[in-house]
Amino acid sequence: MLELREVTKRVGADTHIHPTSLVFEPGHFNTLLGTTLAGKTTLMQLMAGLERPTSGSVHFRGQDVTGVPVQKRNVSMVYQQFINYPNMTVFENIASPLRVGGVAKSEIGRRVGEMAELMKISAMLDRRPSELSGGQQQRTAMARALVKDSDLVLLDEPLANLDFKLREELRDELPKLFAERDCVVVYATTEPGEALLLGGKTVALSEGCVVDFGNTGSIYRRPGNITSARVFSEPPINTVAVSKKSGKVMINDDVSWPAPKALADGDYTVAIRAHHIRPARQDKANVEIPASVKVAEISGSETMIHFDAFGSDWVSLSHGVHPFDAGARTKLHADFSKAYYFSRDGQLAHGGEA
Repeated sequence: MLELREVTKRVGADTHIHPTSLVFEPGHFNTLLGTTLAGKTTLMQLMAGLERPTSGSVHFRGQDVTGVPVQKRNVSMVYQQFINYPNMTVFENIASPLRVGGVAKSEIGRRVGEMAELMKISAMLDRRPSELSGGQQQRTAMARALVKDSDLVLLDEPLANLDFKLREELRDELPKLFAERDCVVVYATTEPGEALLLGGKTVALSEGCVVDFGNTGSIYRRPGNITSARVFSEPPINTVAVSKKSGKVMINDDVSWPAPKALADGDYTVAIRAHHIRPARQDKANVEIPASVKVAEISGSETMIHFDAFGSDWVSLSHGVHPFDAGARTKLHADFSKAYYFSRDGQLAHGGEA
C-alpha cells in the first residue's frame, strides 16, 4: 500500500501540490486524471522519491519512505518521452534491470520474451534504438520498466507517442497485466476517455489539488463537485447559471424544464455533457436551446458542434453527419434529465448518469 499523508510541494512562492492525502492499494489500477500542469508528474515524482515533499510524508507498506531516494526503492517509472540506452540492443535494454537484480539468465530470456511479445517488438530484439521508430522506442522503454517486478510502477502518459491501434491494445492489456502482480500501479493521463477504459480508481486533479477520488466509473457518473465534472469531461462540460422555483428550472424566460423532485428551490449551476445535446430531438422531454453555430467538425460518423448559448461557448457531440454553416442560427435539443446541479459552493446537489 502506498500512502500520502498531507503531502505538499512548494517551489519558491508557488505551490505545485496542495495538501494531499491518498491511499493506493495493490490490485487496483490507479489513474491520475488532469490537464497539463495539473500536478500529475510532480505527484508521481513525490511517490517515487525523485522529489521530496515540502511537508507531509510518504509511506509504503507501512514504512515511512519520505527521505529514501529512488535508487533505494524498487520503483519503475515510464515517461511520455522515451529513454533507452543507445549502445544496447532492444533485448539488452529490456533485460538491463533484471541483470542488475541478479536474475538467472534463463529467467531473463523468458521474461524479456514475454514482455516483447506484449509490446509487439519480438522481431526487433536484435536492433538498437536508433534503428527503431519513435513508437517502437517507447514500447522498448515501457517493456524495460514493466519486466522488472517493481513494488511501485508509475506510468506518466506512456501511450501518448504510440499509434492508435497499439494504444487501444495496451489500454486493454495493462490492467490485466497488473491485476496479477503484487504492486501498486499509478497511471497519469490527460484523457477522460482513457481513464474510463482503464477502469479501477481515479484521482481527479486540478491546479495541484485532488478534487475527487474513487471508483472511476462512479466519479464519471456522479462527480462530487463541478471541478471534478470539468476534469472528467472531454469535450468540455457545458455549464450555465439556473434558478429552481415552483417546480421549474429556469435559465431565462424562454428556456425552462420541470425540476427534479429532490432539488430544493434556489440558485444552481447546471452542467450537461456534450453528448446529451443533439441536433435532432430524441425525446419529447428534450429542451430546445437557441444556438449560434461557430463551427461544426465532422469526423467519421460523429459531429461536434461548437456554438454560443446563453453567452457562453457550448459543445454538442452526436452520432451522424450534421453539417452547419458558421454563423447559422438553429435550435439544439438537450436532455437535462442527465444534467448535474451544483450548489453555489460548487458541490453536487443533484444529478448523475445511469
